[in-house]
Amino acid sequence: MKAFLLAAGVGSRLRPLTDTIPKCLVPIQGEPLLEIWFKLLEKFGITQVLVNSHANSAQVREFLRGRFPNHQVTLAEEPELLGSAGTLAANRGWLGSGKSFFVLYADVLTNMNLENMLRFHRCHPSAATLGVYRVPDPSRCGIAIVDPFGRIERFVEKPTEPPGNLAFAGIMIGTETLLEVIPRKRPADIGFDVLPVLAGRMFAYPIPEFLMDIGTIENYRQAQLDWPGV
Repeated sequence: MKAFLLAAGVGSRLRPLTDTIPKCLVPIQGEPLLEIWFKLLEKFGITQVLVNSHANSAQVREFLRGRFPNHQVTLAEEPELLGSAGTLAANRGWLGSGKSFFVLYADVLTNMNLENMLRFHRCHPSAATLGVYRVPDPSRCGIAIVDPFGRIERFVEKPTEPPGNLAFAGIMIGTETLLEVIPRKRPADIGFDVLPVLAGRMFAYPIPEFLMDIGTIENYRQAQLDWPGV
């Protein structure tokens, strides 16, 4: 099983913290986010990882150099942002063919059981399985409308009038079907350009463990208090 660890975000909402370090390296209780992600991936035997980077890319490259000997790490530096979906398309050759893969947003902080999500995905064959959780501010998220069986009937990114509060957690399992619907334009975004097209062909996996989007200064500060560790 391979994993994309999407880490190219500029982190504008975390400024001034991200003026000097990339968002994926901000420390949580003294430990960089990427370090936490690699610990989680190793815990569940996911050792082939592609990390993309853009802002302060040299720092990400230096951080990864020789740091994770138990992983096969590929760094895909993007001088121009490709967008989350564009990164998947640009690195399709790295994936190979016919296999499912994880897509993980590096600014998400979680200790979730990735094996349980993979098991769910295998029991619910689909174009993608989206990790989801309830949020108090759905207008800032991608929102999934789910039928009684867990199938995602509709997906809308950052709606002005949210139809619910079940949000995409930035953790998903994709397939070749997902790759095939990525548009040719760049940048291309998973939430805006891909997931709405796959409505009816995806399932929602509710994440019961700790999960927090480290996208704002408020959440970043709260994570220093609440993070229980991997």
